[in-house]
Amino acid sequence: MQNIAETLERRTTTDLVFEELFNAIVSLQMLPGTKLSEAEIAKRFGVSRQPVRDAFNKLEAQDLLLIRPQKATKVRGFSMERIAHARFVRLAVEIEVVRSACASWKRSDGAQLAVNIAAQREAIADHDTEEFHRLDYEFHKLICTLAGHKMVFETIQQCKRKVDRLCVLSLGRASEAETLLADHETLAAAIGQGDANRAADVVRQHLGRLDDTVDAIHRAHSEYFE
Repeated sequence: MQNIAETLERRTTTDLVFEELFNAIVSLQMLPGTKLSEAEIAKRFGVSRQPVRDAFNKLEAQDLLLIRPQKATKVRGFSMERIAHARFVRLAVEIEVVRSACASWKRSDGAQLAVNIAAQREAIADHDTEEFHRLDYEFHKLICTLAGHKMVFETIQQCKRKVDRLCVLSLGRASEAETLLADHETLAAAIGQGDANRAADVVRQHLGRLDDTVDAIHRAHSEYFE
């Protein structure tokens, strides 16, 4: 039976490797099609191959890696089918979240959203795309939390992971970040006014903005897609 300390140590190492590779993949430091070697990654992190193998398996479960027997493991390409499915699920969930938020919203909740939105505006002014991307993530998470549906964000997060790399490409242009910020401001106002129908419409428009981005990237970089 494996020693408990060894098991915990391996899990910790696996988490470290997973987080580093995950961040590199979703930030497009590793582009779709990039080949990865267990041996090379293990050498780079100074660990054995087992935690690397475990990290690879976790990344594959999130559709970020493609592990093929007797062939090189590679960063998985985008899938139009998976993206469409994730978008549908996320849209349905977020609409219910904002409807719930409208029914229970407090002035203090609006103040917390306002702080996040102000930080988004500052990130755009500083041309800090990475920070804006993080704040965008926190904005949607905060609405779930304040609406009393903190655990629901796990589902939204799973859907976001299907398209996060595309979001990074989209947020590379300041004009698009400004458009998303305007959506956030409009959504916050609708929730604050308790206007559930308006909030739902904003969510549809906000999430639908990715459609044109996906189509444009698909045309320009078909090699990134399966």
